[in-house]
Amino acid sequence: MRGDALLVRLNAPPVDGAANAELIEVLADALEIPKRAVSIVAGERSRQKRVRLDGVTQEFVGSKLNSKK
Repeated sequence: MRGDALLVRLNAPPVDGAANAELIEVLADALEIPKRAVSIVAGERSRQKRVRLDGVTQEFVGSKLNSKK
C-alpha cells in the first residue's frame, strides 16, 4: 500500500492489454472472486488505474488483502 493506493507489480508488458489482463487476474486470485467481477474503470493506458470490484464490500477487500501479508 502507498497511501490509499494498492501497489501491484506485474510481469506482463504494457502491450495489447496484457498488463491490464494480468492485473485483473491477480486481483481476482488474491480476493478469491471471479475475474468477471473485476473491471478497470479508469486508467486503462496509465500506470495508475481505478478498478471496480462487483459483489464485494470494502471490508471484505481489506480483510482479504490484510490476510495476504
